[in-house]
Amino acid sequence: MKGKLIDLFEYPHHFNKEIQNYINANLSTDLHSLLLKKSPFPEISMQEIVQQIKGKQTAQKKFPFLLKEGIIFPPQLNLEQSSSEKTALYKSQILKGNKFIDLTSGFGIDAYYLSQNFEEVTLVEQNAELLDIVEHNWGILNRKATFINQNLEDFLNINKEYFDVIYLDPARRDQNKNKVFLLEDLSPDILQIKEKLLMTADQVVIKLSPLIDLKYLITVLPGIFRIEIIAVKNDVKETVIFLSNESRAEVMVNCINLESEESSFLFKFGEEENAQAEYSEPGKFIYIPNNSILKAGVFNLVSERFRLKKLHPNTHLYTSDQNITDFPGRVLEVQNIDSKQIKKKEQFNIISKNYPLKPEDIKKKYAIKDGGEHYLIFTQSKKGKIILKSV
Repeated sequence: MKGKLIDLFEYPHHFNKEIQNYINANLSTDLHSLLLKKSPFPEISMQEIVQQIKGKQTAQKKFPFLLKEGIIFPPQLNLEQSSSEKTALYKSQILKGNKFIDLTSGFGIDAYYLSQNFEEVTLVEQNAELLDIVEHNWGILNRKATFINQNLEDFLNINKEYFDVIYLDPARRDQNKNKVFLLEDLSPDILQIKEKLLMTADQVVIKLSPLIDLKYLITVLPGIFRIEIIAVKNDVKETVIFLSNESRAEVMVNCINLESEESSFLFKFGEEENAQAEYSEPGKFIYIPNNSILKAGVFNLVSERFRLKKLHPNTHLYTSDQNITDFPGRVLEVQNIDSKQIKKKEQFNIISKNYPLKPEDIKKKYAIKDGGEHYLIFTQSKKGKIILKSV
C-alpha cells in the first residue's frame, strides 16, 4: 500500500507552467534568502519550490537526463544518496537479461539505466512518497516498471518470482547517522540475506562504499565473481560487487576511471600476492596510477604489468626512461631538483607522496603559489627524500 502523496501530486496544477517558469528563473538565486520570502503562489509553499530548485541544481551536475518539464525532485537527502548518471550508465553496459529488480530503488537513477537491457523491470522502495515521485518521473520518461512499496526483507519473504538480476544499494549509515562499512552493519545486513538473494536471482549486484576493503569482501562473502571499482574524474565513487551461485575459480577486479581517456585495469584477485616490484631512482618519466587502482592496492602488479620501477616500497609512484602511453593514470616528464632551486612565489601544482609534509604545508614552507601548468612532486626513493619538477 502506498502512503500519502506530497502536495505536488495531490494538486497537479501546483506544478503548472507558471510555477515551472518561476523555478527555472530562480536556479541561481540564493536559496536562504528565497526561503524568507512568501510564495507567490497560494497553492504551493516556498519550501516546496526550493526543493525543486535544489533538485534541478543537483540534476544539472549529477543526472542531466532528468532536466525535462514535469520531472519532480525529492528532498535533498534522496538526491545525495543517488548514484550519478555517469556511474549508472557504466553499470548498465555490464548487465542484461529478461527480468530485473532493484530492491532499494531510492530515486531510481540506477534502476533507470540498469534496467535498459531488460524486458521486465520491478522497483521496490519502502518510502512511499519517494516511490510515487519515481513512478511519476518514469511516466514522463516513458519507461515502464512494476512499482512496489515495501521493505525489501518483507518482499523477499513473500516473493515467488525469479529474476535474472537483483540490484541493491544498502544504506551505509547507522541509527546515529554515522557511516558504516562492514556488510553486517549495513541496512539491510547483506550477510543475513545473501542466501535468499541468491535463491531469487541468477546474479546479485550490490553497490558498496568506495572505502570497503576488497580482501574483507572476498573473505566474508563467497560467491563474488567480479568487483568494479568506479572512479569519475579520478574520484572513486563506488565499489560494486557481482555474486552468483555458479562456482568460479577466479574473482576479476576491474578499475575504471570514467571521463578520462585511460584504459581500465583488469586483474585477477590474488595476482598482487605473487607480483614482484623492481626499484630505482627516478628516470625521465614518473607515473601516478589513478585512484581506482590505488584503492585496489595492486602496487606491485602495476610495476610488473607495465615494466615500471617503483621509487620506494611505500611510495606508489613509478618510473622509467621511456614513455608508456597506455598507462592508466598520469604521466609526467620530470627532473630532479634541490629545494634551493624553488623560487618564492613560483606557481606549481603540488603532489606529496610518502613525504612528511602535506601539500598545504609545502606551499607555506616554500611560499609556492598554487596552480599553473607544472608540478612539484615531494616524495621518497630508497635513497631518501627527493623533489621532482615536471618539465
